[in-house]
Amino acid sequence: MSLPPFPIRTECPPGTCVCDRDALLQTPGSDVRILMLTRSEEKKMLERLENLGSLADLRRMQERMEQQLGIRLSITQSPNEVRSLRGIAILVHEQRGLCRKTRQAIPAAIKKSMDAQPQIAFDLLDESGLFGSA
Repeated sequence: MSLPPFPIRTECPPGTCVCDRDALLQTPGSDVRILMLTRSEEKKMLERLENLGSLADLRRMQERMEQQLGIRLSITQSPNEVRSLRGIAILVHEQRGLCRKTRQAIPAAIKKSMDAQPQIAFDLLDESGLFGSA
C-alpha cells in the first residue's frame, strides 16, 4: 500500500464506517483526492457550508468539492410541493473513501445554511422556474 504525497485522513475505528479507505489506497490508479479531506479540513468545509450567503456561494462550493475532492452533490426539489426544507433533497453520491458521517454532515450543513438564509432555498427553487422567472 503506497501512501499519497499529501496528508491523508486517518482511518475510522473498525466497524463504524464503510468508506473502504484501505481498499481505495490499495487499488492502483484510484482517485484518492477524497483522502485529502482530513478531519480538520472537513471541519473547515462544513463550517463554510453552514455559513453560505447565497445560491452562488453554494454552487461555488459544490464545484470546488467536486474538483478538489471528487465529492458530487445532487440538490433537487420534491416533485410534489416544497413547503419546507424537507422538500429539498441533498444527496452526496456514494464514493469510495468518503466517510459515512461526512456524507450525512454535508446535507445537514447546507440545510442549516438555507435555514439561516432562506433566500438560498428560494433561489434554488427558482432555478427550475418555480416562481416563474426561469
